[in-house]
Amino acid sequence: MKFKIKDMDIGTGGPLVAILNEKDALKFDLHHTDRIKVTKGRKIETVVVDIAESSKAVPQGSIGLFEEVIDSLKLKNNDVVSIKLARKPLSIEFIKKKLDGIKLTKKEIDQIVWDIVHNKLSAIELTYFVAASYTNVMGIDETIMLTKAMAKYGNVLKLNKYPIIDKHSIGGIPGNRTTMVIVPIIAAAGFTMPKTSSKSITSPAGTADTMEVLAKVSFPINKLRQILKKTNACIVWGGSLNLAPADDKIINVERPLEIDAESQLLASIMAKKYSVSSTHILIDIPVGEGSKLKNKGEALHLKKDFEKIGKKLRKHVKVLITDGKQPIGNGIGPALEARDVLWLLKRDSRRPLDLENKCLLMASEMFNMVGIRNGRKKALEILDSGKAYKKMVEIIKAQHGKLTNPDKIKIGKFAYDIKSTKDGIVNGIDNRIISRIARVAGAPNDKGSGIYLYKHIGNKVRKKEKLFTIYSESREKLKYARDILKQADCIKIK
Repeated sequence: MKFKIKDMDIGTGGPLVAILNEKDALKFDLHHTDRIKVTKGRKIETVVVDIAESSKAVPQGSIGLFEEVIDSLKLKNNDVVSIKLARKPLSIEFIKKKLDGIKLTKKEIDQIVWDIVHNKLSAIELTYFVAASYTNVMGIDETIMLTKAMAKYGNVLKLNKYPIIDKHSIGGIPGNRTTMVIVPIIAAAGFTMPKTSSKSITSPAGTADTMEVLAKVSFPINKLRQILKKTNACIVWGGSLNLAPADDKIINVERPLEIDAESQLLASIMAKKYSVSSTHILIDIPVGEGSKLKNKGEALHLKKDFEKIGKKLRKHVKVLITDGKQPIGNGIGPALEARDVLWLLKRDSRRPLDLENKCLLMASEMFNMVGIRNGRKKALEILDSGKAYKKMVEIIKAQHGKLTNPDKIKIGKFAYDIKSTKDGIVNGIDNRIISRIARVAGAPNDKGSGIYLYKHIGNKVRKKEKLFTIYSESREKLKYARDILKQADCIKIK
């Protein structure tokens, strides 16, 4: 049957969706979320059906198409297409298996990932896959198969170099901008480090959000090769490169649910490293109350899985279990974290020393992995000599950025100071509440919003002394952030 195209001028961000008038849907016995094949010449696309209850939205004889379908089939408004019934994707049966706790095969995992990458699953179906993997955690064999499938259905950055050094933190700790310090240290030492990073899922900022304050982070893969040739390093958003694209679609589902399924976390990290041809990979697993992992036992379990996957993928993997009981650095939120990083690289007296010490520890381990002794001493020499800052400036400029002066970074103009109500010593900082406040204040979307910490665990504090400042680009969001403070005690003083 022929239908005239109505361009809905709406994008779903992934799933392929068409809208039929309810009378046309009735003729085909179609219901919400059923599938149809839309054909234009030799081009065919299978799409999910939504139903319009009025002719105003989609009249009879027309089919409303979302932008993803329009782009895929290269259609224009008022073009004519044919439709016919289609079966649901094969992977739906495999998702049901996972919901029942049954182990999946390589073929089944490959099919699920293929359907995710090609937008064949509706938002609900993809959510069920994420939920199934969260509830019924994949075994190590399934996770390795998921890792390879995620890497297979995407671009691979092939570099004719060895070693290629990389790192990743599993996240969950506010601040913790180690990547933006370590990358210029490693690159200044003459090694290649193509760092692709994520944007925030549940935190006030991901590395890509923070780097975006200083430079562009979205590049096609050919441009990335040019940046690497020029500077030996980069700090970019992996989502723009089509590296393991299924990962970003899964992350979009995880973000509103604020979950991170273990098997998907492992596969996500290792697929991205596999896709950029990394040979030596350092994994940071922070542990502590308020972080993703609350005890060392959970961390050791995850460490073992990372090492198993690394061995299967023929990668050198080293896992560090670090202190995650409080934020790392002082700034929390993209602009505040970027300022911390530049202060550190410029050796400014305002730099956060806890962030510096963690970066030196990690850089030391990375140097040791490639046969350099006294790695901490070498990393410190590169920092103190200004070579790391110089390299960071090169990277920023290569990524079309200009902002290299920390004092020119714009911070949210609305601010509120939180002061201590008594003398004492800081005994605890709740990572989750700190993150929540910073996000409600506007981070990471509002780059200048977030929190600046003046005190960490073990610091002495006097009554009425500042503990932290909330910054926001919106007076209203600042008010909401202050409301969160009334509900929870985020810094404990004894």
